[in-house]
Amino acid sequence: MKKTQNPKEEKKGGSSAPYRWALTVFLMAVALSAALSLASQSMLSGAGMAVALLILALFIGLGIVFDVIGVAVTAADPKPFHSMASHREKGAKEALGLLRNASHVSSVCNDVVGDICGIVSGATGAVIVAQLQKALNTQTVLISVGVTALVSGLTIGGKALSKTFAMKQSTRVVYWVGRFLHIFHR
Repeated sequence: MKKTQNPKEEKKGGSSAPYRWALTVFLMAVALSAALSLASQSMLSGAGMAVALLILALFIGLGIVFDVIGVAVTAADPKPFHSMASHREKGAKEALGLLRNASHVSSVCNDVVGDICGIVSGATGAVIVAQLQKALNTQTVLISVGVTALVSGLTIGGKALSKTFAMKQSTRVVYWVGRFLHIFHR
């Protein structure tokens, strides 16, 4: 086995690095899923149809926003951010950090947050189906099929639209995420 000369390369590219990242993502997904599911369920308990629809829209929108961030980070060119960082522009360092870790950022945004939002919006859709069946005094499967199809269509269609935007406006998206993260790095 060839030994690397740089200890950083050995640490970064070691054989346990992918497993460590997978474990980190797993734990992050479990914690975030539990938190979002708990928040959703507590808001939905005893809530009316309008609140349930609002929560559904929130989770679909959140999934789309994080999908935009995940795609933009993988598509953006770091050159403008190096220039911004040299001029000490707020958020430039954070944007460069996102770009340096694009694969991890994309994984968290697209896979962890995006998938969790999809699951929670599905659970919210089930609550809406139950409320509709109760309000209409019916047990037909058509309501469930209709709500599921609508939630899927909004999620997939929204993400399809957003991917084009994220790729064309990747610099702007990464810049604004960097500016947002700058607030927390003071």
